Amino acid sequence: MKDQRKAEEIAAQRFQLISPLLAEGLDAGKAKQLKDEISKNSGLSERTIRRYLSQYLTGGFSALKPRGTSTRTKAEAIPAHLLEQAILLRKEAPSRSVAQIIQILEWEGLAEPGQIKRSTLQEKLTEKGYSTRQMKLYSQSGVAARRFQKRHRNQLWQSDIKYGPYLPIGPNGIKKQVYLVVIIDDATRFILHGAFYPTLDSRIVEDAFRQAVQKYGVPEAVYFDNGKQYRTKWMARTCSKLGTRLVFAKPYAAESKGYV
Repeated sequence: MKDQRKAEEIAAQRFQLISPLLAEGLDAGKAKQLKDEISKNSGLSERTIRRYLSQYLTGGFSALKPRGTSTRTKAEAIPAHLLEQAILLRKEAPSRSVAQIIQILEWEGLAEPGQIKRSTLQEKLTEKGYSTRQMKLYSQSGVAARRFQKRHRNQLWQSDIKYGPYLPIGPNGIKKQVYLVVIIDDATRFILHGAFYPTLDSRIVEDAFRQAVQKYGVPEAVYFDNGKQYRTKWMARTCSKLGTRLVFAKPYAAESKGYV
């Protein structure tokens, strides 16, 4: 069961990686540009990107699950102390490539030559939140938000959590704060789901998203707040299985969530 869940998490990461290539109306030139950008930001070869895309188009989400070796073996391919050093090297220089990180670890005698595979280290860095793209996202600040709007319903949903009032809903009428979760359609501004919840955890987002999908169908993409309630393995797996691209707002960029 644990290995199966790990396989689904890897498949979800791979789907979100290639999801920009699944947009309708992409011409050959734009697709090539996107592949180059994905390859550059992820550290994976374009050949690997094409393989993931072909697997998904042929067999869907399940085809993206790793095969041939157990996920446990892959997870243990990089010892914890080496992964920690790799993360420190990435944080020290966010533009440092995976190949350069491996080279430094080998030069310093921390890793044996050939011990660390580039694709494996890239996946572990992405899983921990330290891919090149994620580091670039976190480092950007003070950039004006660009206005954008989709043309059709269910092309993009947006969601955010807002702090609500204190209500007498606790034991013996004790007042507790409630939290509003809103999901809105980008093109129509229609409220797909909005409700107050008595707790502030990932379960309230899961419930809101589930109800919105059950009532209004599956969106092509979702644009979520960067909070931990949205950045969950459940959300990544669910969106990937539905074929929904998962996009997060930049940290500390409240203006990017102005719709909600």
